[in-house]
Amino acid sequence: MSIESLFSPFRIKGLELKNRFVMAPLTRSFSPEGVPGDDVAGYYRRRAENEVGLIISEGTVIDRPASKNDPKIPFFHGEKPLAGWKRVIDEVHSVGGKMGPQIWHVGAMQHSRFTPGGPVDAPSGLSKPGKRIADPMTEEAIADTVAAFAKAAAASKALGFDVVELHGAHGYLIDQFFWTGTNERGDAFGGASIKERARFAAHAIKAVRQAVGPEYPVILRVSQWKQQDFTVRVATTPDQMSDWLNPLVEAGADILHCSMRRFWQPEFPEIDGEEGLSLAGWAKKLTGKPTITVGSVGLTGEFIAAYGGESSKPASLDGLIKRFEQGDFDLVAVGRALLTDPAWVRKIHQGRNHELMDFKREDMAVLT
Repeated sequence: MSIESLFSPFRIKGLELKNRFVMAPLTRSFSPEGVPGDDVAGYYRRRAENEVGLIISEGTVIDRPASKNDPKIPFFHGEKPLAGWKRVIDEVHSVGGKMGPQIWHVGAMQHSRFTPGGPVDAPSGLSKPGKRIADPMTEEAIADTVAAFAKAAAASKALGFDVVELHGAHGYLIDQFFWTGTNERGDAFGGASIKERARFAAHAIKAVRQAVGPEYPVILRVSQWKQQDFTVRVATTPDQMSDWLNPLVEAGADILHCSMRRFWQPEFPEIDGEEGLSLAGWAKKLTGKPTITVGSVGLTGEFIAAYGGESSKPASLDGLIKRFEQGDFDLVAVGRALLTDPAWVRKIHQGRNHELMDFKREDMAVLT
């Protein structure tokens, strides 16, 4: 199958991309005291100059006391961190690249090796079902957190980034509101239905939209699975998925970044079979918005296994091309293949598949 279809341009609002490849957000923890340095700027520049259409940064956290769980995760607030991010976007733009930060709050997903800088934000204080690590967020804390998302988005636009993405997946703060296992609230930000539990995200997106204006693209990353439980599904039917995602689109999300562990897996095989639509395909069908697919693109193994030391070899893109040409998604995010090799997209475009590299766990320990 021809790869050329994935090198067609894409446009939304004021953003025009030269192809459909997106660098997926990948936590790197190379920013001492939360400040990205020249090594981080060079890391992103190398991907931009090798034909990556859009770069989404590693998760970078909002101005809340316990928004991160590792000392070297970058901030997206404060004079020095934002000056560092200004160097990053200037480097990316200097070689014709496009980029947006991923705005993040880890919520109750704290690590025992790290002491947060203040009270932990979590809808019900639960890091997973049955494990309470903090008090539930007050309405004041919710309002302040929503404002912090908007503040970070405004900084993204002011620094010259081309888009902004909110991390609403993988069991972190926004996703903790979606999931019944971590949201037991009885107020307006909880409830039995996913539509009710999506209100926190909708408030955050609406505040972000107000901060950046109508023409600045806003991406929302979502997932069914959680790192606390890979089998969890927020929406078990298309109707529930519509109730989940459409309020977020109405609040201002322009693109849905649909995180799957394996991009080819059908979301509702009981409806459309084993070759049916993925999460990205159903999200696009139900909302009418462009979607990004992601999950083990170009590699034999999936990314969670990488943390256990599993390596992956280059894999065929035929299934990806087929799904794209069927209209399942608009953009494709690539993680580990691009982490290992900044020239991965260029090599794919030029047919240099024999030069593609294996992914190894050690690759996560360096900025190549």
